Amino acid sequence: MTDRRGVDPAPGGTAGHPPRRPRTWPRRVARWGLRAVQGLGLLLGVGALYYSTILPDALRLGLSAAFPAIMVGARWLRPAALSCPVRIVAVTALAVWYVTDPPRNDRIWAGEYAVPADAWRVGDVVHVHNVRNFRYHRTETDYTPAWYDATYDLTRLDSVDMVTSYWAGEAIAHVFLSFGFSDGQHLAVSIETRRQARFPYSTIAGFFHHYELFYVTADERDLIGVRTDIRRERVYLYRLDIAPEVRERLFLSYVGAIHDIIYRPVWYNTLTDNCTTGILARAGARLRYRFDWRVILSGHTAAMAYDMDLLGPYDRSRYPGFAAVHDASRIHRARDAVIDPGYSAAIRADLPPPEGPGRADMH
Repeated sequence: MTDRRGVDPAPGGTAGHPPRRPRTWPRRVARWGLRAVQGLGLLLGVGALYYSTILPDALRLGLSAAFPAIMVGARWLRPAALSCPVRIVAVTALAVWYVTDPPRNDRIWAGEYAVPADAWRVGDVVHVHNVRNFRYHRTETDYTPAWYDATYDLTRLDSVDMVTSYWAGEAIAHVFLSFGFSDGQHLAVSIETRRQARFPYSTIAGFFHHYELFYVTADERDLIGVRTDIRRERVYLYRLDIAPEVRERLFLSYVGAIHDIIYRPVWYNTLTDNCTTGILARAGARLRYRFDWRVILSGHTAAMAYDMDLLGPYDRSRYPGFAAVHDASRIHRARDAVIDPGYSAAIRADLPPPEGPGRADMH
């Protein structure tokens, strides 16, 4: 059989075109794999633009719509050879913008993140400027803002407590530390997202350049109290079993980070630079702990600390395993409880006391 020009088409093909090679399973898998990578890249690109801090919002939304339009629409460009270069230019421009997009400290922040703390050391004394101490009323958004300045004597630093707060399920929790001193002072420090006033909170946004990283440096009546008495979350407090020199090194690491971030802001990232990885970085923990699955699923961080022999030490006859320690470490607050100057002592009154001196090293 010949075409209208009298030319025999190639077997399995059409006139003037080579025959198609049969699709094998490896070729199909590779093709679908390429499509999956392209689809993921498209979603990441749209997310990076949509959750960016670009102003005005109309430009941000316009770019987040234009990028997928360019990537998909390039398929119908003529000549067809233009399709690939156009996509490469679009992806390259997006990548260059993203890696050069700087974090900033001069945005219009939500009230709880508006005033950063500063901290510095003079001899054995650490000075902290702007310790947050909001007075909450009916809800977490109904508060009277307040800050104070304080000094902390390093020679009196005698405890570090790990706080985990659960608001849904067991897999995810917010984790932060509170440093205790023998004179009764406590300083709680939480590594969080610094949210702009114009944006609601979004878990997905934390994967992109949407939040700057922020050290909430606060009184326990604020940082723990809002979780126990206002949000009514499940909050647990564990004493860390670490040596005095490790406690001091950890505290000073936080002091340095609180000071540095004022002048060198950094981006928050849900996977790589979040509340839990920040604690491990400040502690100088080994990489194998930083990449433990329980760091991502932060609700299990306390269990990881127990396995690392960092909690307590607790009386094993009364608390034979982590489950017992976990249950006993929950903070219980009555509905009519008041967040008053005795709050720090009150939340520890029924918790299991540690047995023996601190000793462990996070390395």
